[in-house]
Amino acid sequence: MALRNIRKEGDSILRKKSKKIEEINDRIITLIEDMKETMYAADGVGLAAPQIGILKRLVVIDVGEGPITLINPEILKAHGSQIDFEGCLSIPGEQGKVDRPLNVTVRALNEKGEEFEMEGEGLLARAFCHEIDHLNGILFIDKVMEESEE
Repeated sequence: MALRNIRKEGDSILRKKSKKIEEINDRIITLIEDMKETMYAADGVGLAAPQIGILKRLVVIDVGEGPITLINPEILKAHGSQIDFEGCLSIPGEQGKVDRPLNVTVRALNEKGEEFEMEGEGLLARAFCHEIDHLNGILFIDKVMEESEE
């Protein structure tokens, strides 16, 4: 396993759309392990492949309940609303209030290529949305609420 460099705001790769993963091979498994190690070393709760310079639809998340790997994730359902502060490993030192769904259901593949669905509430729902946004070239700063919107 290896620590990867986290790309910072201003790097054009963070604004590009990621490509679907067609095959889960040893390189993808190594990438997943590297992403987990990088996320933990940076004290993050999520990391998307574009953040380490790889335009693949791959996300790792750990909100304190153990690591979750999402390959080719998609949001199936989202409802409710929660407004809270968000930050990002690619934008160190910045935070802003973002309105995200309270409950989210995602569908993805796991490391074995098996499709699964998972529901997230609260912080997990926020992490799902934040990391999947990365796969579409969207950063949380694009969604920060103006102070007057509270």
